[in-house]
Amino acid sequence: MDKARIAVLVSGGGTNLQALIDAQAGGRLRSGELVLVLSNNPEAYALTRASQAGIETLTLTKKGCGSQEAFEDAVLAALDARRIDLIVLAGFMSILSARFVSHYVNRIINVHPALIPSFCGKGFYGLKVHEAALAYGVKVTGATVHYVNEIPDGGRIILQKAVDVLPGDTPEILQRRVMEQAEWVLLPEAAELVSSEILKEREYRQ
Repeated sequence: MDKARIAVLVSGGGTNLQALIDAQAGGRLRSGELVLVLSNNPEAYALTRASQAGIETLTLTKKGCGSQEAFEDAVLAALDARRIDLIVLAGFMSILSARFVSHYVNRIINVHPALIPSFCGKGFYGLKVHEAALAYGVKVTGATVHYVNEIPDGGRIILQKAVDVLPGDTPEILQRRVMEQAEWVLLPEAAELVSSEILKEREYRQ
C-alpha cells in the first residue's frame, strides 16, 4: 500500500516520537510511514529511539551550517531528497522561517502542550507553558496539534484534547499528565489523519 512519507523533527528526548513509533507498530498509523528522524541536536535521545526502531536519522545544526538560512536549506534538501510528504515537529526547538513553511504548506504539523489560543506563541514552550497555566489558575489545560505557518503556534487547529489541572500540581506533574493523556494520543491521531488526506489528494490527482 502506498503511504505518506513522514519526517519527524526533534531536539530532545523524543517521547512524542516514541508515541508515533508505537502507533506505527500498533497499526494506528497506517496511512503514513516514518522514514526520517532529523535533529538539530546531536545529543538528542530521540535519535537513539529512531535507530532502535530502524528509522533513518540525520543531524543538522545551525552552527554546522553557518546560518539559519543555510540550516533550513540543508533541512529542505534532506527532506526533498527523501520525497517527504509530511513533517511532524515533535519537540523541535527551532522556529522555522516563513520561507521554509511556504515550501510545505499544510504539510507541517506541531504538538503544543496547551489548548491554543491559551499559553501559546513566542516564548511558550516546554515547562514554561505549564508554569503559565498554573500561575493563571486554569482548571483545564491540554494539548493541541495544529498546522504550522509563519506565526509560532498560529496555524489551523487539527485536534485538541483537554486535561484536568489538579490541586497540588507542579509544572512537572502537569507536564507529564498532559503528555500521557493528550500529546501522546493526539499526535499519532493527527499524523494518521493528515497522512490519509495526503493519500486521497494523491489519488485525486492521478
